[in-house]
Amino acid sequence: MDSVRTHSGETARPQYPVTRVPSHKNVRFLSALPNSLRNHFIAFIGEYVGTFLFLFFAFTGTQVANTAAKNITTATPALSGTSDVSVVMFIALSFGFSLAVNAWVFFRISGGLFNPAVTLALLCIGAFDTLRALSVFLAQILGAITAAGIVAGLFPGDMAVATTLGQGTTVARGLFIELFATFQLTFCIIMLAAEKHKSTYLAPIGIGLSLFISELGAVPFTGGSLNPARSFGPSVVLGAFDGYHWIYWLGPVMGALLAVGLYRLVKVLEYETANPGQEFDDLEHELFRQRTFSLAGVDEAEKGFGGLGGGDGGPVSREDVKRPVVGAASAAAAAGMGMSFSDASFGQFGHGVVSPKASRATMRPATGRTAVERA
Repeated sequence: MDSVRTHSGETARPQYPVTRVPSHKNVRFLSALPNSLRNHFIAFIGEYVGTFLFLFFAFTGTQVANTAAKNITTATPALSGTSDVSVVMFIALSFGFSLAVNAWVFFRISGGLFNPAVTLALLCIGAFDTLRALSVFLAQILGAITAAGIVAGLFPGDMAVATTLGQGTTVARGLFIELFATFQLTFCIIMLAAEKHKSTYLAPIGIGLSLFISELGAVPFTGGSLNPARSFGPSVVLGAFDGYHWIYWLGPVMGALLAVGLYRLVKVLEYETANPGQEFDDLEHELFRQRTFSLAGVDEAEKGFGGLGGGDGGPVSREDVKRPVVGAASAAAAAGMGMSFSDASFGQFGHGVVSPKASRATMRPATGRTAVERA
């Protein structure tokens, strides 16, 4: 860690936050487990509590909306020919806000999935292994049942949070409504949370809004499930499964797999090169602009432009575009040392680090010699 000089001339070392690793010595059964199993157990607990909290507050909002509308059956939505827009809005907000808050809280513990269909999608793209997927799937089912059971026992009157088809909605229509709504939600989760970028920490906001807009269109016709656990929990508590309950499993699963297919397609096509630099700050954008190469095609890009080379000193290629960018602070610090980042790599996602190939030899000082050569 480099030293810095204070205004008084004294040398001080910069202070960075220290992440403490918790000790499990006082929890015997945890300390006896291999690290992988212990981590799966922690993820299970986090996903169970997170799913419970997400659905408890979402179900609570749904119960309140349907009760206030004085149009309670045992289902969401409670339709009588036409839907009550205020009820739909209240339910959509309850689900969207609850997901955003709880995903933000639990994403560092278990990932904050709360949805078996999303779990399947992330398993398919390799975000985690099969054992983790099975453990969080079980946690999600148990969390949903717990949430529905507590809502049923806590609030007076019949529980009005189950998902049923609205009047005029056929089984086929309900299936595809669930499919496309879940596709929207799952692809949003993959691109904002699973695909890392500068604003990943803000992903829960986008994910919550995604569920909100999906619920707006789905609630009047299918009850807005988008989540097999969300429909399964109330059905278990009520002891009633409609003959078309399967659409609340097949629809979300198909939507999640469709999102996986689209994600794999854009990854194969190297989407990072199509619209690069979207997360640059002003300095990073200027440095990137100075490279002035075209991304119209691989062959053209690989030739390089204006004598500017890639991160390894060679021609500009797609790999240069996809590498991490130099953070503004790093670039400014280097400029203060007389260095230029003209040979460093700039890509779609900025992580405040220099590309591995952009070593000291590629960060050339004003003299044209490397720092190593000058030494």
